Amino acid sequence: MRFTPGGAGQSATMPPAKSAAPAAKTTTSAATKKKGSQPWLHQQGREIQRFGTIRQFPVGLSAETRMYSCERLNQVLADTQILYALYKKHHWLMRGPTFYQLHLLLDKHAGEQLELVDAIAERVQTLGGIAVGDPRHVAELTRVPRPPDGAEEVPAMLSRLLEAHEMILTDAHDAAAKSAAMADDGTNDLLVSQVIRTGELEAWFLAEHLVDTPVVQTDETIKEATKAGGGARR
Repeated sequence: MRFTPGGAGQSATMPPAKSAAPAAKTTTSAATKKKGSQPWLHQQGREIQRFGTIRQFPVGLSAETRMYSCERLNQVLADTQILYALYKKHHWLMRGPTFYQLHLLLDKHAGEQLELVDAIAERVQTLGGIAVGDPRHVAELTRVPRPPDGAEEVPAMLSRLLEAHEMILTDAHDAAAKSAAMADDGTNDLLVSQVIRTGELEAWFLAEHLVDTPVVQTDETIKEATKAGGGARR
């Protein structure tokens, strides 16, 4: 029996009797390909949903609302993926007296940003959209400035992360308010309870590393010691 090309359940034809032996060999080969462990490699298919479009999902929100939320979420998603990559880059390139502390802190923040990436992407899909995922597509959409390929000084790396945070937070606040006005409570909740709160907390941790404060003696102690005759230890 020889199977015609295609999926299971297609019709089969019986060849003439004189071709019985070759037919058996063909059957074995076809069955191995169809039902064996050999993967079907190098397949190509058509694009079944274009980026920037939405499907009809029964989630109680209008198409207009879902389209708007997907657009705003994809912008936050692209910027968040770049922020995650910046955190990993700076985590690797950190140096100086605070290397160990910042090395661990930036990696912790990177993990939290990666969780946000997944949550935002799944929200886009829940609304019937297409989440931006290819890094090359992300690079086309993000507004976060590209850093030097090499290593910057530590304060510059921290400042770069803070500026990216503020950009995302500003956009997230605006998107959250507008999604609430459009009754998209799920998107509003995601932006407020996860994106904004996580971003604000991480920005706080980073900003406190950029405070130029005395470590051993206060400024006043140094001034008083100087007035008293230069007794301050150098």
